[in-house]
Amino acid sequence: MAETGITVKSGEGMTRVQVTCGHQSGLIYVVPASRSWVCSEALIPAHALAGFFRELVALKLGPVAELMQDWGIYYRQLPLAAEENSEESIESTDASNS
Repeated sequence: MAETGITVKSGEGMTRVQVTCGHQSGLIYVVPASRSWVCSEALIPAHALAGFFRELVALKLGPVAELMQDWGIYYRQLPLAAEENSEESIESTDASNS
């Protein structure tokens, strides 16, 4: 078991995320699906989990929000690297035009 209790194992067409501690243990399976075709096979788990949590939080369902708070799980969407670079270019262009 990993020091954090989280182990990621990739295999043929599937990634398993094992989450284990002394009190609970489980597997999260991530497989290619209709919403994950845009990513390479290696990045499907990251794409699927980020997309799932983004959409789950966007539902703004009270019971889901409460459950996430009860377990201390929070999700915040971050800008993509391309978006960050674009924003930096715009800021540096604006600064040089001042």
